[in-house]
Amino acid sequence: MADLITVEDPDDPRLHDYTGLTDVELRRRREPAEGLFIAEGEKVIRRARDAGYAMRSMLLTPKWADVMRDVIDDTTAPVYVVSPGLAEQVTGYHVHRGALASMRRRPLPAAADVLRTARRVAVLESVNDHTNIGAVFRSAAALGMDAVLLSPDCADPLYRRSVKVSMGAVFAVPHARLDPWLDGLAAVRAAGFRLLALTPGERATPLDEAAPHRMDRVALMLGAEGTGLSARALDAADTQVRIPMAHGVDSLNVAAAAAVAFYAVTTGRPES
Repeated sequence: MADLITVEDPDDPRLHDYTGLTDVELRRRREPAEGLFIAEGEKVIRRARDAGYAMRSMLLTPKWADVMRDVIDDTTAPVYVVSPGLAEQVTGYHVHRGALASMRRRPLPAAADVLRTARRVAVLESVNDHTNIGAVFRSAAALGMDAVLLSPDCADPLYRRSVKVSMGAVFAVPHARLDPWLDGLAAVRAAGFRLLALTPGERATPLDEAAPHRMDRVALMLGAEGTGLSARALDAADTQVRIPMAHGVDSLNVAAAAAVAFYAVTTGRPES
């Protein structure tokens, strides 16, 4: 059981994990290097803990110290209690949910290990917006995708914003980096997956005609907002597929497109 530690100085070194949470570039460098990520909000903290991530510390306002009592009783990590104003000074924003936890990262698995037991995977190229990454993971979890593979330049799924948008779904779906990128795609194919590249191109096969739910192993490739998949990634695919559009709409946000495509890939798939 952890003791509650009241902290009144925003420069207290014990709060180091939580400083400057709005500085994206700083946090992108610091968090992987220091082996941590930040879980925000009661549900996300609980999901991180239930997924087996070890806790480094918690930062709570007094109200949330009561709400999180069972979590506090179940950890030996230090629990810092601060006023809402001091939490804002430390983090750089109004922590309206009043509960943050610094969690220990785990080593990423190799892509080959993730693919070994998967049948439906998402492959993301250059998706560097944390909100989109979080939304894609939430859809992947909800719609039964087995894993997410990321190009080296994709945003960090464990960055605070990604975790928050996913509502902790990043903890439920295994992920790995494909590095080097194009060789990694070849390795996915070698593992028995058919590579389907999602594109709004008119020459692409409509997703329902491609019938991915009937395929044994499918890797659905999605590109960044606006630019989509690179020409080299499209060329590496087995088939280019598209979501048919109406009313002159030419494309969807990558997170929305992912949700539609995940449903098409997973609905009615054969049993293992």
